[in-house]
Amino acid sequence: MSYKNLSTWQNNWRLFKTTREVSERAGNSLDRKPVVFFNASSRLTGLSLNAAFGYLTACGLQLAGAPVVHFGCRAGMSRCVLGTNRDDYTQPPPCNPCIAQSERLFNHTSTVWFTYSQNDDLAQGLRGLDFEALSGFECSLPANSESSEALTLPLGPLALPSLRWALRRHHLNQDESTLALFREYILSAYHVALDFDRFLDQVAPETAVIFNGVMYPEAVARRVAQRRGVQVITYEVGFRPFSAFFTEGEATAYPIDIPADFELSPDQDARLDAYLEQRFQGHFTMAGIRFWPEMRGLDAEFLRKAENFDQVVPVFTNVIYDTSQVHANTVFPHMFAWLDMVLELIRDHPRTLFVIRAHPDEVRPGTAKQSRQTVKAWVQRHKVADLPNVIFIEPQEYTSSYELIQRAKFVMVYNSSIGLEAALMGAAVLCGGKARYTQVPTVFFPEKPQEHYRQAQNFLKSQKPIETPVEFRRNARRFMYYQLFRASLPFGDFLENQPRPGFVQLRPFTWRQLSPDRSPTIQVLVDGILHGKPFLLKDN
Repeated sequence: MSYKNLSTWQNNWRLFKTTREVSERAGNSLDRKPVVFFNASSRLTGLSLNAAFGYLTACGLQLAGAPVVHFGCRAGMSRCVLGTNRDDYTQPPPCNPCIAQSERLFNHTSTVWFTYSQNDDLAQGLRGLDFEALSGFECSLPANSESSEALTLPLGPLALPSLRWALRRHHLNQDESTLALFREYILSAYHVALDFDRFLDQVAPETAVIFNGVMYPEAVARRVAQRRGVQVITYEVGFRPFSAFFTEGEATAYPIDIPADFELSPDQDARLDAYLEQRFQGHFTMAGIRFWPEMRGLDAEFLRKAENFDQVVPVFTNVIYDTSQVHANTVFPHMFAWLDMVLELIRDHPRTLFVIRAHPDEVRPGTAKQSRQTVKAWVQRHKVADLPNVIFIEPQEYTSSYELIQRAKFVMVYNSSIGLEAALMGAAVLCGGKARYTQVPTVFFPEKPQEHYRQAQNFLKSQKPIETPVEFRRNARRFMYYQLFRASLPFGDFLENQPRPGFVQLRPFTWRQLSPDRSPTIQVLVDGILHGKPFLLKDN
């Protein structure tokens, strides 16, 4: 048996054992309505981080005495997000192995399964609609009782981010294959919404815990639950290894409420500095992926070229299909519109060296997440790298971003995490997209394209170093500390990496370790989901 197969067998056994032990000791000792869980978009066969977070949270709630019910997909969509074949949209998703994994996860737990059936009237109505019409398509669910009202859902807008994510691009080809897939997503979204509405009637929950809230199955479920007055908690990967972020808001926007009077203590300062020291050397992971196998300093060729210019401006990009872009595109319609503006600045300022850095996740090694609309293609199309005042750094190049920041007149970012880190380093940061750290004053963030362009021109023309408000660096440290050590809930006691990149498996542990009195993370989740407390760890 290969190591990979052995680890899969071992993980399946641990899942079975943990689920059985939890179910034997779980009792609905709390006199309250159930908590429902729904996650159809974070895994197919294996155990992803987000699938593991939902599973472990449900186990912890059961041990705390809360009734838990899963809404489980049993071939419930004609085309699901992870099951989409980007090269052959007609290929159905791999439902059988996915159902088998769901049964392992939900074994011994109350589960209501949904299966797919097409609404022929809706399918007929979608035929012939062009991309623009599908993108704005709305549809009403029938009222599920005489006293309830029909619910109108923007199915097109809710499905569009999933289509972009599945096809790994923002600008979609408007050919028949893409339109056909879009129609299948809308038909499936309608069916998920209809069945989830009936499910809520059947179960009458107090709270729904839903993955992400952006992928179309979870997005429509979230809308339906909110319309019915059910509290919705969404979750996503956190900012430390094996950590999760839970919120009553939109998890992919990472809303974090930091008290106005919060200041870091000397111990907290030291804790943050120790983390940053590792981060600045590239020793970190995100969603189970380590992007920097090594980090190189600026080489002699770069330094020689930089000497020929008056100033250096690094430009940090993002992955265009990432779910964060749903929130980022508030000033510009998309990142490439911002880059088009950057190109104007490049041409206007030949004495400035612009260093355009593609995000390392554009070419994620060992996975199928490579972007199909890349910054590299934009650079090639506009012949940007041919300009004498441009250096383009590709995703797989491991040049230190932090050394670039140290040499920068100012830093331009769309909504990348590097913007927050640059602010921590005291750099002036001009942000083009709404980022999680723009919740507090940390960077320059003009909210109209014209204002952004004018601010960039002023920075470029200034003969003096760019001064930043004192509060920017202070807020950056406060925000990053909260993000890392308060809002990122660690699950490392229960999880470890699997041989497959991006997947995890259970560590050996006893059911008692999932009890709120034994796990600070589970205690925070129980308090947050059942009692409305903030999803924040206490400071050690």
